[in-house]
Amino acid sequence: MSARSIANPAPSERRLTGGTLFLLAGLAALGALATNIILPAFPRMGAELAVSSAELGLLLSSFFLAFALGQLVVGPLSDRFGRKWLVLGGLAVFATGSVVCALAGTLPVLVLGRVIQALGACAASVLSRAIARDLFDGEALGRALARTMIAGAVAPGFSPLLGSILSGLFGWRITFLVVAVFGVALALHYVARMGESHPVDRRTPLRLAAVASAYGRLAADTRFLLPALAVSLVIGGLYSFFAAAPGVLMNELGLSAVQLGLSFAATVLVVFLAGFLAPRLAHCRGQRAIGMIGLFIALAGSIAMFAFAAAPTFSTFTIAIALYLFGMGLINPLGTAIALTPFGRQAGLASALLGFLQMGCAAIGASFASTLPFPPSVSLAVVLTAGSVLALLFFLPVALRQRQAEPGGLGGVPESTGRGRGRQIYRSSRPLALQRGPTPS
Repeated sequence: MSARSIANPAPSERRLTGGTLFLLAGLAALGALATNIILPAFPRMGAELAVSSAELGLLLSSFFLAFALGQLVVGPLSDRFGRKWLVLGGLAVFATGSVVCALAGTLPVLVLGRVIQALGACAASVLSRAIARDLFDGEALGRALARTMIAGAVAPGFSPLLGSILSGLFGWRITFLVVAVFGVALALHYVARMGESHPVDRRTPLRLAAVASAYGRLAADTRFLLPALAVSLVIGGLYSFFAAAPGVLMNELGLSAVQLGLSFAATVLVVFLAGFLAPRLAHCRGQRAIGMIGLFIALAGSIAMFAFAAAPTFSTFTIAIALYLFGMGLINPLGTAIALTPFGRQAGLASALLGFLQMGCAAIGASFASTLPFPPSVSLAVVLTAGSVLALLFFLPVALRQRQAEPGGLGGVPESTGRGRGRQIYRSSRPLALQRGPTPS
């Protein structure tokens, strides 16, 4: 393989700077920010547009669907043409969709704006992971993803509080303008601090048949599919929580919009703690082992929510969701690193398929949480418990695979001994077809 323009220092040794962290976290959090900031304003939206809360659910389901499908297009395009113009184009589309939402006078126009938003935000999400894979490898990738998750939790965690204050003072439309400004700020920061991370000599030709074939090979590769499905099911539960939280906290438990925002903000501390611990625990015990522990913790939170779902209180709901979020905070960066590491040449395509699976699970989970014929707390408990059990079943073969050979790294051999000895960097072997990419025409 020819020398890469980003290989000095080596991706396994590169350090995550503050500017890179802000960019990766901002891109990764854009979709959740655009969703969470409007949740406290749903009652005002419904009153002004004369629609029910069930109809407002279209603002979530349409966003998730467009987000999921758009990623499948963005990933291969970025592998062929690089990350730069797709990042900037995605942020421009996101800002445009946000302005459409702010000016909407009817629900169909608002839904259209949300779809446009999603098509821009999906590019940001895919390319956040792809850029991280361009820049980092091995344990460095796991650390980068964990710190990105920590920083990225700030925006979706505090955005409901910000949204409730802004909508209370200026109306719900201002929230869309705020996220548009954030998208523009990310674009300016990218131009000033990052630039292209995917060099020309690593790009793959773009042909529809080749892309479809590459997706098929990737979906059939258990090194990718099993950890990707496990992470996606847990992330789907997170978005189901976002969708169901207003119904549980405001309708069942009687919280105000500001109190809802404060409750979301408190969850940031849980994600911070999990993201801080994940790479440190993985360095000592292995990413697969800690990922499995995270899934068991998420399942424990789901079962706790189920146990108290018939008569929830603020305390029981908070404890249960905190457990779930802590487990999610462990498996998310580690499972993502495990899924992406063997496919550095096609990081955009792999990130796109991972994002599609995540948002597909989010759309399904949010739909069930909204439509099951139970109170919101019971519906959410059902969705979280079912998702956690399935995630454990998918991740179990990953945790058991080559167990004796991996005390602290990715793939099948040690990436670090975790005992102060010299580090052994692992570069996962790729299937020949994926390694070469599509044959040039």
